[in-house]
Amino acid sequence: MSADTPDPDRPGSRAVPPYGESPGDGPTSPYPDRASAAGPVPPAALTWYGAPPVAEAPQPRLRPQLSWAAAGAFGVVILGVPLGLLWATLAPDTPVMQTESGAVYGESQPEQPIAADGWFSLLGLGFGLLVAVGLWFLLRRSRGPIGLAAAVLGSLGAALVAWQVGQRVGLATFEHLLATAAEGQTFGQPARLRAGGVEWVGLLPVPYGNVLLPAFGAAVGYTLLAGWSRWPSLRPEPTPDGSTGPGVSWASVETPTPSAAPEPPGPGAAEPPRG
Repeated sequence: MSADTPDPDRPGSRAVPPYGESPGDGPTSPYPDRASAAGPVPPAALTWYGAPPVAEAPQPRLRPQLSWAAAGAFGVVILGVPLGLLWATLAPDTPVMQTESGAVYGESQPEQPIAADGWFSLLGLGFGLLVAVGLWFLLRRSRGPIGLAAAVLGSLGAALVAWQVGQRVGLATFEHLLATAAEGQTFGQPARLRAGGVEWVGLLPVPYGNVLLPAFGAAVGYTLLAGWSRWPSLRPEPTPDGSTGPGVSWASVETPTPSAAPEPPGPGAAEPPRG
């Protein structure tokens, strides 16, 4: 017969509880002097030593994204006005001469019309790249197809506005000289776009030529930014405080330091019962 099994024939015999159990109604601490003060140690008081789970980025609603994208595209279209003024300033005037039959080029093979198209192409391409970078950082919550559409459509609208604004700078003076200049008088023709414009296919306007270069630059720039983004969703992941900070994610937060192990029992403490 085991020593732990009570003998009913022997008076005063009782079973010795196994290790970690007490004769009472519940589990007790292996350190009796602490269990009396703090009570039973709950099993849930375990320290989490792993990294906290990465919070998923909340899915933004579609209507606010479309509203911000439309506002951004409209702002880009307005920027076509200074773009057109810059083009008219940099593009050289073409010299013409008044004759009996009308105005003709003052040179046999003028290079100024080609320079005007070249300046518009270079300015438009650089403008589209800047638009892509600007909308990428300003429309952080609309990154993706919506942001790309805003950059492309806004750049296309800005190109059309720049074309119309730039070729009207000095146009009134030129038309006045065409009507009043004496025969043999030489004056300048303002910049005109010859390698691009808009064709009407029925009731549908179709842009062509170098007026498409700003939209092309915006599409290329935005696609490169999306390809090099560190976030799969193209949007910054939320930080522990719930905000979407620049380049900060919950996974990058330092792992919490584990709590210290329980101190050993002091000298003279009662040993736990052994089975």
